[in-house]
Amino acid sequence: MTDIQEAPVHALLGDGTTVRIRQAGSADREEVLRLYQEMSPENLRLRFFSANPASARKAADRVAAGERPGYRALAAEYAGHLVGLAEYEVPTPGSTAEISVAVADDWHHRGVATLLLEHLADAARTAGVTAFSADALSENHDVLRVFHDLGLRVTSHFDGPEVHCTVELTEDNAYLSAVEARGRVADIVSLQPLLRPRGVVVIGAGRKPGSVGRAILRNIRTGTYTGLVHAVHPEAEAIAGVRAYCSVADLPQVPDLAVIAIPAASVDAVAEDCGKAGVRALLVVSAGLNTHQAEGLMGACRRHGMRLVGPNCLGLANTEDRVHLDATFAARHPGPGTAGVAVQSGGVGIALLDGLARLGIGVSSFVSLGDKYDVSGNDMLQWWESDGHTDLALLHLESFGNPRAFSRTARRVARAIPVLTVDASRSEAGRRAAASHTAAAATPTMTRQALFTQAGITATRTIGEFLDTAALLHAQPLAAGTKVVVVSNAGGAGVLAADACADAGLVVPTLGADLVDELLGLLPDGATATNPVDVTAAVGEEQLRACVGLLARHGAVDAVLVTLVPTAVAAATGEDLVRALTSAPEPLPRPVLAVLPAQAARVELLRAAETTVPAYSDAEDAARALAHTAARADWLTRLPSSVPDLPNVETGRARDLVAAYLDGNPEGGWLDPQATAALLACYEIPQIPWAWARDEDEAVTAAERLAGPDGRVVMKAYWPGLLHKSEQHALHLDLQNASQVRAAHRDLVTRFGDRMTGVVVQPLAERGTELFAGVVQDEVFGPLVVFGLGGTATELLADHAARLAPLTELDVNDLLTSPRCSPLLFGYAGRPAADRGALGQLLHRLSRMASDLPQLADADLNPVLAGPHGITTLDTRIRLVPRHAHDPYLRRLR
Repeated sequence: MTDIQEAPVHALLGDGTTVRIRQAGSADREEVLRLYQEMSPENLRLRFFSANPASARKAADRVAAGERPGYRALAAEYAGHLVGLAEYEVPTPGSTAEISVAVADDWHHRGVATLLLEHLADAARTAGVTAFSADALSENHDVLRVFHDLGLRVTSHFDGPEVHCTVELTEDNAYLSAVEARGRVADIVSLQPLLRPRGVVVIGAGRKPGSVGRAILRNIRTGTYTGLVHAVHPEAEAIAGVRAYCSVADLPQVPDLAVIAIPAASVDAVAEDCGKAGVRALLVVSAGLNTHQAEGLMGACRRHGMRLVGPNCLGLANTEDRVHLDATFAARHPGPGTAGVAVQSGGVGIALLDGLARLGIGVSSFVSLGDKYDVSGNDMLQWWESDGHTDLALLHLESFGNPRAFSRTARRVARAIPVLTVDASRSEAGRRAAASHTAAAATPTMTRQALFTQAGITATRTIGEFLDTAALLHAQPLAAGTKVVVVSNAGGAGVLAADACADAGLVVPTLGADLVDELLGLLPDGATATNPVDVTAAVGEEQLRACVGLLARHGAVDAVLVTLVPTAVAAATGEDLVRALTSAPEPLPRPVLAVLPAQAARVELLRAAETTVPAYSDAEDAARALAHTAARADWLTRLPSSVPDLPNVETGRARDLVAAYLDGNPEGGWLDPQATAALLACYEIPQIPWAWARDEDEAVTAAERLAGPDGRVVMKAYWPGLLHKSEQHALHLDLQNASQVRAAHRDLVTRFGDRMTGVVVQPLAERGTELFAGVVQDEVFGPLVVFGLGGTATELLADHAARLAPLTELDVNDLLTSPRCSPLLFGYAGRPAADRGALGQLLHRLSRMASDLPQLADADLNPVLAGPHGITTLDTRIRLVPRHAHDPYLRRLR
């Protein structure tokens, strides 16, 4: 059992208060004693089963004894004072620890005990503890409720006036959901002073009109914000009509939010002044903070429990009726609406605000995250989920502080409202150099796409595409599938639109005879209705309305794309074909979108009393937006799946193997064949039979034992660091007798000499589909499972898919069906189908291995031979590095 000293962290209580969680030790005796001495006699009795002061002294002495094997004490602090304590101790060698928890009297019912137990459970799991046990008086309802509300499995045994509780520490989905729910409540409460402040002060609003602070102050004043507004300036009495004070301490009322727009060198000191005055949130637009200044700013925020947006940002806005706050230095006020927007780039933020205003969508709230020291996209998703105003979430994130927690939050939020992002940093310049196949395949683009796909996030490539898709999601119902009918009054425009749909992955199906006949009965002579539907230049407004309405109500259609060009015929007759799209007597059940090549704007929303139709100037933009909405509809139809339980997994043994290797190799490295095989065996990952041979005679003996019915074997050279055997000609295939085995071994020794430490001998494998499976631990995103076409050309063809671990059943299905080679698994061109069940098990077991072992930097299984009767791994490389991964779901602030 190993105890690990963790750095202190800050986390939110249920009421939004920030507390510091740290390890308690020898210096804390007096603070622990004070905690107990200030308890009421009744609470002291509930804690120790008696009110004897000696119990408090013994408890303080136990903590003061310091760190020791099998013991851990965690303290919760607020403003430097101990407000809670949780301990565990393993009384005898084993995996069950006895726990206790105590909370200061005036901090009850705020979530202190629950938060401490979450962190204590995480520390215990790391140390190999699998269960907590605790004794409590049966009348101590508060502590019993804490145990049962954790989300962990609890069993209770009553013995007279006492209750013995056992808490299993398995971190399953139920527990993660409970932690997530508690974190969501705390997060939303903590953001109230930031996004719904009752008062705002602007610090740094200059007397001259050109300053950023003055621009923000002007936007607050010229908007319709109803709260108190003040300014801080060391010399001015008023700025832009707002009363100014020399310092935050001089303000007549303490504001919830302080906007700081001053030189970087003064930011940390001013933040400290704000905290001392009782300010609850900071918006720092100042840029250029160095490391010392940044640490000072964050230290002030954490000490005083202030949430922070920025620094280096555009500002924030909230258009809710009871708020109407515009604390940005944008040129125009954000228009009110229902889109929540969070960006890291101020320039992108301005572009999105302008685009949403032009479309008439507007924003519910806007936050420019800037350098994202504290408040992140994760926080904003949770806010929009619960604010009652947002029906569309728009994100532009250049970095992810906690991608796995973000993914879990996004999966939940995306079930309720669409979540869109611009997928930045896709270029090859972002590729990370790596030696193994897996790491080479796992590009930053692939990793981000895996995150977005699993979380149900709609990822676009440009801001224009972002707004195109937002317009369609805002205006029309989702396309339930990919079948599109193209309608046009010009044949050439219809063909281009059909091509655009095909390029976007949509289907333009031939229409059935009955539907064709019905359409032709509505349209002018000369019309065609095979799809594209050419309504001709002679079509009238009523005819077009009837045609589109028929298609949008028909079960053979998922969406209708109407492309219209201006004609002299329509002009002469006064027909308004565009109006035909927005004048349906009732909303249509399937999406209708227009392509108007003569339109100046890239996308507009055509509004009528009952209908809003997005109109695009280019069919490709319309088709891409439609494809995104169809993908979202498909994602929503999938029931959330879980990570399966796997039998015959020896996690403890695997961790011991890893620890033993890293003890002898502190800097990490590639495992030798024996250690690799042992680690794979812990997860029952199938391997072809093999033998290790140190010399020629051992190789012959191994070949005689392993040779199959045809007598053929394979010999592979090995030395530490050998990665690409084929490229270095470090293997011999199809060896049929002892003389060939000896000749092959002599060849390898001649060419590689003392560098070679031995050879691996395997039987020649049967034929099958060569696949590739692997794991790479991304420093930011965590473990990523990669799957695709294998063999020597795996990197050249780059036919891979990836998903973040742990994998659900849906994730595994996506991995098996996403690569271009996936038809080979289903019996393509008469070939036998692969055992997909065995492949799924392989991917699940790789995922489990990666999740269990943060030290697993790379695992490269290539090739994996798949056939109708199962799979086997022919070659595996595994690299370990010293690493301790933090639980991504543990509640803590950045």
